[in-house]
Amino acid sequence: MTPNKRLVLVSGSSNPDLAHKIGLQIGCELGEVTLKTFASGETYCRYEDSIRGADLFIVQTASMPVDKHLMELLIMINAAKLASAKRITAVVPWYFYVRQDKKSRPREPITAKLVADLLQTAGADRVLTMDLHAGQVQGFFEIPVDHMTAVPMFAQYVRDLNLDDEGLAIVSPDTGHAKIAGKFAEMVAGDLVILNKVRPAHNEATVTTVIGDVEGRVAVIIDDIVDTAGTLVAGAKALKDAGATKVYACATHGLFNGPALERIAESDIHKLVVTDTVPLDPLTRPDNIQVLSIASILAETILNVFSDDSVSAIFAGENQLF
Repeated sequence: MTPNKRLVLVSGSSNPDLAHKIGLQIGCELGEVTLKTFASGETYCRYEDSIRGADLFIVQTASMPVDKHLMELLIMINAAKLASAKRITAVVPWYFYVRQDKKSRPREPITAKLVADLLQTAGADRVLTMDLHAGQVQGFFEIPVDHMTAVPMFAQYVRDLNLDDEGLAIVSPDTGHAKIAGKFAEMVAGDLVILNKVRPAHNEATVTTVIGDVEGRVAVIIDDIVDTAGTLVAGAKALKDAGATKVYACATHGLFNGPALERIAESDIHKLVVTDTVPLDPLTRPDNIQVLSIASILAETILNVFSDDSVSAIFAGENQLF
């Protein structure tokens, strides 16, 4: 005799709306978890129902405040481990500290590796994430990492715009993203264009050259992150100056820190499409920003992990874009 498998989906406090959408796609209610902060600032967690022997999926993303949500995730994993959950999967759509993946200067940390160590020490058996900023982050783990991507969803969005007659130029914001942009160009039958940029300081960017032809064409910038939107806005202006008729942009993680929303609202970007890996207040969202949900992608992945089916089959093996 063998016990029946049981899937339990719970959410941290970082993006409960996304977790709820995933639950609707899967067809299960979110498990009840008590999360609160003591007067001393410490985080408390308790699962209200038994999770003994369960296949547990914890949805928590790196939204503000990042450190609080990271600590909350670690505590939730540890609580689940001590409550005898059979397998614990951390569903982290926007991975914590993913941009600190290497030492760019002396005496800097590699914080993305530190986070990987913390998740494993806390007791995570598996990590499910979306569009990592750098592929080597997968190698920081000694446990399985399922890497999902929003690129096919963005490609379908662009195809639905029916821009073929105008000509498409798929734009990589820098040389580092040229490979992903090249795959995206194949998906939508566009030509690859690369922006050459320099960074005088953190969160600052200047586009120096447009490598490729955008004259009289619709330009689509494909990126993984929009933070303060400096790179994106500078790129859109350079493309318009180079003769692009319209500029669209697609980015998985819309962080929108600092003056990002104001910059985008006043920019040359006709439409910016992001996903809901990080929550965005609809009341402050400019008209030229559109949000697509990744709930169906994550729900299908969770079901495949739960049933021990192939995860890469969801993308026909095309989820390794690096």
